[in-house]
Amino acid sequence: MEKTKTTSVPEEFGSQVFNDKVMKERLPKDIYKAVKKTIENGTHLELDVANTVAAVMKEWALEHGATHFTHWFQPMTGLTAEKHDSFISPTGNGGVIMEFSGKELVKGEPDASSFPSGGLRATFEARGYTAWDPSSPAFIKDGSLYIPTAFCSYGGEALDKKTPLLRSMEALSKESVKMLHLLGDADVTHVDTTVGSEQEYFLIDKDLYLKRKDLVMCGRTLLGASAPKGQEMEDHYFGVLKPKVSEYMHDLDHELWKLGVPAKTKHNEVAPSQHELAPIFETANVAADHNQLTMEIMKKVADKHNYACLLHEKPFEGINGSGKHNNWSIVTDTGINLLDPGKTPAENTEFLTFLAATIAAVDDYADLMRISVASAGNDHRLGANEAPPAVISIFVGDELEAVLESIINDTDFKAAEKTQMGMGAHVLPHITKDTTDRNRTSPFAFTGNKFEFRMPGSSLSVADPNVVLNTAVAEELSQMFEKLKDVPAEEFDEKLHALIKEMLTEHKRIIFNGNGYTDEWIAEAEKRGLYNLKSLPDAMPRLLVDKNVKLFVDHKIFTKVEIESRYEIYLENYAKTIHIESLALQEMVKKDFTAGLLAYQKVISDEAAKKKELLPDLTCGYETDLMKTLDTESEAIMTELKKLDADTAKAETIEEPLEKGKFYHEVVLEDMSSLRGAVDVAEAIIPDQYLPYPTYDSLLFSLR
Repeated sequence: MEKTKTTSVPEEFGSQVFNDKVMKERLPKDIYKAVKKTIENGTHLELDVANTVAAVMKEWALEHGATHFTHWFQPMTGLTAEKHDSFISPTGNGGVIMEFSGKELVKGEPDASSFPSGGLRATFEARGYTAWDPSSPAFIKDGSLYIPTAFCSYGGEALDKKTPLLRSMEALSKESVKMLHLLGDADVTHVDTTVGSEQEYFLIDKDLYLKRKDLVMCGRTLLGASAPKGQEMEDHYFGVLKPKVSEYMHDLDHELWKLGVPAKTKHNEVAPSQHELAPIFETANVAADHNQLTMEIMKKVADKHNYACLLHEKPFEGINGSGKHNNWSIVTDTGINLLDPGKTPAENTEFLTFLAATIAAVDDYADLMRISVASAGNDHRLGANEAPPAVISIFVGDELEAVLESIINDTDFKAAEKTQMGMGAHVLPHITKDTTDRNRTSPFAFTGNKFEFRMPGSSLSVADPNVVLNTAVAEELSQMFEKLKDVPAEEFDEKLHALIKEMLTEHKRIIFNGNGYTDEWIAEAEKRGLYNLKSLPDAMPRLLVDKNVKLFVDHKIFTKVEIESRYEIYLENYAKTIHIESLALQEMVKKDFTAGLLAYQKVISDEAAKKKELLPDLTCGYETDLMKTLDTESEAIMTELKKLDADTAKAETIEEPLEKGKFYHEVVLEDMSSLRGAVDVAEAIIPDQYLPYPTYDSLLFSLR
């Protein structure tokens, strides 16, 4: 029997991507150089070049089975959007030919009226544009050529996540290059931010998922008594993969590899049925695109395995929710990681310069950092002993903190020697112990040669936090440059050291190496004057303060109108999310839970009546106690249900976005919590067979 040829991973990786290797092989040399120049330097792409690229891209796509193309973009929904057009063009004799022009490649015209615009577009103003982003390679999925694009309105305002990210990357590159030239590194012409976004997710049985209205409509359970076992045994984290879950992860890896997504690490997470996938670092723009693609493919592959993939930040009460750790660094086009301290961080001028800029940026714009991860879902997760608190702080580790203290205090720094750890058995190798530990409770932690921003939620687009990080660091570098640009060469080192010392002293309050989960830290953070913006309505007003508007406008990331539109969009989305959750909860209680409650009450009542009929002197104490408990909770449920219904209706009458958001947060969410509390007490008593939806026991422990 002839053996089937298997494709190796190197052959498979990027096989569905129109990447640099494909372009170099297929494009004429002059066209390839022009495209590379556009990607690396941001120069304009001429139409004749676009026509050639389009023709070659079309032929490549047809060879790979594509029949359509789509401009793939990321509107302010936080999801992706696509409109598919076929390559066919009538010939006049009843036939067709396959065509794709440069104009179709570089520009599309989707209807912009139905996407969130925050008032930038009226409903009747439908025209919008998508523009090809050559820096993120096209790919083939489901028989279509996907072309990553930016999305803007008829007036040119950004209506997406990609455009601000690209602008912020350019701003940081510009300011970084200026600073590096000032430091004597004249070879650098461009700087990129690199991102690796670890993605947490839940897998549950799809058939069970479809029986839960809350999961289908909202992505999270709105009611449900805790299972007898949760994560308290700490046996799931890094545990043995269940066979079917392992099969899912295997298929997911291969689907992502075909699309050029460098999926690297996979493992079980802390909560039951929770898992994680982590990729290798890529430039921020491509990483953001690939993370959106990862979330899509996770759901698609899950469907094939009869799973549902949950990306909500808090799908289940009482166990950990899911985050997305944004690992961020800055790399020059000459291959230098500017956040790598090297062997002697105290003497690494470039590292200390960019470290000081990053520390200052996070302190000065901590409110924007918090806004960049704010959502109705993530508000449930932050500060819940599974994710960092809502207070922004920076962990730098013992060694780096000692370096910074030596600069602030003008003392000599003596590096701790790395020690060899013996494991107690001769057969085991000695391990070099790091000079610092990791801190999983820190929102923004230095982890060797990068910063890990641990606050983003699992469903979030990583574009938002990286826009803020890039722009804030660009601003600090710009200010440093202005202070140093005219300093005489013989005084430069002294002035630079003094400036770094000044910045570290001023922003020392943001550094905290301790346990971010404790009440003591929250109290200490308040003393330090750090923000504790616990919810999206608490945080959003900070977007419109003068310093934050100035930051974005000065670096041409957003216009003032674009900032105001995002303020409206985020608040509107928050209110709509909680409104839908409220209606879904009410419907589940009225139609689903109540039916189970009444059915079980009837069974208990009938059983008690039978016993009394046989033995009139029986008190039926067990049945009586059950009925009393259920009656008590029934009354509470009815009271809370009426209140939630009335308050939700009242919320809809509020027109001012911030006032509306606050009402949903302070009143409607509290009503939902109270109603859930009463339902969950009753649900814990009712046998599963009387409930028309699966309980936590089934949802969390159904995978095999």
